Amino acid sequence: MLARVLLDVALIALGIALLYAGGELLVGGATALARRFGVSPLVVGLTVVAFGTSSPELAATLVAAFAGAPEVAIGNVLGSNVANLGLILGAAALFHPLTSEFKFIAREVPFMIGACALMLPLAWNGVYGRGDGPLLLACLGVYLVVLVRETRSGRLPPQVEAEFIGEFGARGDAPGAGDLKPAWRSLVAVAFGIALLAGGAQVLVEGAVGIARAAGVPERVVGISLVALGTSLPELAAAVVAALRRESDIVLGNLVGSNFFNVLAILGVTSIVHPLPVSPAAIAVDFWVMMAFAVALLPILGLRKRVARFEGVALLVAYAVYIVWLYL
Repeated sequence: MLARVLLDVALIALGIALLYAGGELLVGGATALARRFGVSPLVVGLTVVAFGTSSPELAATLVAAFAGAPEVAIGNVLGSNVANLGLILGAAALFHPLTSEFKFIAREVPFMIGACALMLPLAWNGVYGRGDGPLLLACLGVYLVVLVRETRSGRLPPQVEAEFIGEFGARGDAPGAGDLKPAWRSLVAVAFGIALLAGGAQVLVEGAVGIARAAGVPERVVGISLVALGTSLPELAAAVVAALRRESDIVLGNLVGSNFFNVLAILGVTSIVHPLPVSPAAIAVDFWVMMAFAVALLPILGLRKRVARFEGVALLVAYAVYIVWLYL
């Protein structure tokens, strides 16, 4: 029994490492390919980078769905959103208070809250089905079109620009022709990235489900806690580094954008590929916890346009209480 649990823990650790490596290879290779074919940094930022940085969550959710663990899949989406705003935002604010501006609070945060809220009416029939996926992806497409237009007009808030374009710039924006990698190397990187993501997601979900069954913990709880935390670790590291560098725009934009993509892109794609039965507990409890963290951003940022250290502590405590409560 103990040996099996230790093996499952090792699988989770290995899965997290493979997901991180696969995501980096996929984003790097795909960005290089797009750059070689003359795709603009804006389009790359809005598509390749944005989807690529969410690839660990997507891979884990898809694998869980096909493995017959829909509660793990939905729990990963809900848990990742809660971890982004509780654990990661709270931890980043501890290192340095995060400032914002009114336009970001007034538009991007409500958009994120609206995207999260869509999970409730779509679950009315007890399943996220193939009819729900196109609606979620269409909402994402409309949002990206708005971002493109506002970027070209120079009206895009810096937090949003940091989320969708800043990461592309960090990888080397507008290089000279001599800086381009051979296409075959980029293709190999993409292929290896996809393979590592698939393998990492497989072992992560296998380890998480194994622990759930051995310990008698509901798969929904493991998805919300272990799987969601594992797929969110790269964002945690990036947020802490950005906070230490006092880059509030990157932290806030990345976390709000990640929640947006988790619902519209990851749940949208997964429900098309493999419909997901919805656990009553996920809607009765976990959905509302996610919404509480999302809505809490409005007063936290709206009062002083910043997330102070004491508010970071409050977010961390709330996240810890929720996770402990799940296991009681």
